Amino acid sequence: MEQLKHECGVAMIRLLKPLDYYQRKYGTWMYGMNKLYLMMEKQHNRGQEGAGMACVKLGTAPGNEYMFREKAEGANAITEIFGNVQKDFKTLTTQQLADAHFAKEQLPFAGELYMGHLRYSTTGKSGLQYVHPFLRRNNWKAKNLCLCGNFNMTNIDEIFNKITAQGQCPRIYSDSYIMLEWMGHRLDREVERNFQQAQQQGLQGTDITDYIDQHVKISNVLQTTMPDFDGGYVVCGITGSGEMFSMRDPWGIRPAFFYKNDEIVALASERPVLQTTFDLACGDIQELMPGQALIVKQNGEAELSQILPQKNYSACSFERIYFSRGSDRDIYRERKKLGEQLMKPILKAVDDDVEHTVFSFIPNTAEVAFYGMLGGFKEYLNERKIETIEKLDHKPTHDELVSILNKYVRSEKVAWKDIKLRTFITEGNSRNDLASHVYDITYEVLEQGVDNLVIIDDSIVRGTTLKESIIKILDRLHPKKIVIVSSSPQIRYPDYYGIDMARLEEFIAFRACIQLLKDRGMHHIIEETYKQCLEEMTKPKEMMRCCVKQIYSHFSVDELNAKMVEMLRPAEVTTPIELVFQSIEGLHEAIPQHPGDWYFTGNYPTPGGVKLSNMAFINYIENVYQYEQKF
Repeated sequence: MEQLKHECGVAMIRLLKPLDYYQRKYGTWMYGMNKLYLMMEKQHNRGQEGAGMACVKLGTAPGNEYMFREKAEGANAITEIFGNVQKDFKTLTTQQLADAHFAKEQLPFAGELYMGHLRYSTTGKSGLQYVHPFLRRNNWKAKNLCLCGNFNMTNIDEIFNKITAQGQCPRIYSDSYIMLEWMGHRLDREVERNFQQAQQQGLQGTDITDYIDQHVKISNVLQTTMPDFDGGYVVCGITGSGEMFSMRDPWGIRPAFFYKNDEIVALASERPVLQTTFDLACGDIQELMPGQALIVKQNGEAELSQILPQKNYSACSFERIYFSRGSDRDIYRERKKLGEQLMKPILKAVDDDVEHTVFSFIPNTAEVAFYGMLGGFKEYLNERKIETIEKLDHKPTHDELVSILNKYVRSEKVAWKDIKLRTFITEGNSRNDLASHVYDITYEVLEQGVDNLVIIDDSIVRGTTLKESIIKILDRLHPKKIVIVSSSPQIRYPDYYGIDMARLEEFIAFRACIQLLKDRGMHHIIEETYKQCLEEMTKPKEMMRCCVKQIYSHFSVDELNAKMVEMLRPAEVTTPIELVFQSIEGLHEAIPQHPGDWYFTGNYPTPGGVKLSNMAFINYIENVYQYEQKF
């Protein structure tokens, strides 16, 4: 499939003991820093455009730095930021490096609180200024705020207007900076509330500072900030006074997991990250619930606070299908189930001829679904073998048993990911020619003109790689028929919660639907949908409905599949091709605990998602469709 940019990754660790404790027990005061590095590397799949980390040093005296940050761009950003952090350590003696008290007093990033972030841009904005974490400075420790997250907000325009109405002037128009300023504003108010209380108690000087640092309630900040946001998010933050927090959206769209013992509190975007980093079992780790925040106070006390009530639970199913690490116990089972459930429609596509069918997968994310698909066919063949033996009216001979039992599911590694396109190639024909060589094949693994080839992928989004590369490559094997299988349903609608699928015209399913409407003289459906979308935009977003759904209601899945094949077939390929997609019912059967399916069904969990889906259709009509109609 075409690689999708998606959800960033977050990692946090709070040390609950002094640095010299870790020096004595683990041989290094850098225990927290090293664990952060591991957590970030284990989530490298979640962000290869940039990375950043931040650290807070507790208990510093005035005049000493206590909050540190490092950021870098590029696929090697993790290595770069940790290299930069430790470059000054090279001049130290062995004794100095082993001295936790020296580190605490003299070295940057020798702290108790660490936060890391991996970035994938889903907005098209690039540059170091957009790499998390974001830092808001102030001479009051408690007013210093460092923020990062795995989020995409649908109503940033509303928040921007609200902030500017208060007289603020954000430097950059992005959800990350807007959230930093809005939350920072509420943090200022919380600090000032405690300042007044301290004065009322007769405190003066640094006693006021200590009182504020000890009494700031992050839950107050979150409760006065997060109700305004519409979107999918896990927001993480640390303050200069040593508060740490992470909050999940009330719909449960984005994931977060945490672990706590008497030494650490740690949080990451994925469960296996914590399991591997800290050698834990699944049961040791808790999932942050929708609308809930994990808060660790300056004194190390950890608490779970329900900031917002849980709304319509919509945990992202695409997270399970594609984005999260397949090494998670439950995700591995779910992906196998997705493949297994496709046995019947695949069997129909090959006319029940398993004997003359070779099964394979598109590297690398579809591999687990492939194993599930094979398992389904092995079970099917075993049932057929049993039936054949039971129907015999005599005791089978040795040769008969061999003939029956030797029927097996034929699987091969047909496709190989070969090279990456070089971005300096800009000329269209050259790029298209190179694209056809992104994958290579294993030659002579099937009998030409006799064997069917079934190849599974985790999803089919734009169809570009299929048309420019995969179908051409597979056709070189000259199969009787090519069956391309998607372990997920047809992707029909944009995503606005962290996946870079924001434009309708990108989706091959949408383009096929529009083309069918044109082919059948149903242009009025397109025009009516456009008018209805415009009408919806006059309503409060909470009252809007997703009008885009109606364009799909006129066609069956099979009709859309056939049109997609027609549009994706390279001109030189004559081999019969069929598409098989997972059903919506099959998706929910395989992944029952993650019902979020808006990219397949248009059932957006938040009002902002509905609003933006209508806006996407309006943009398509005004910027693409009307232009095409002129020529």
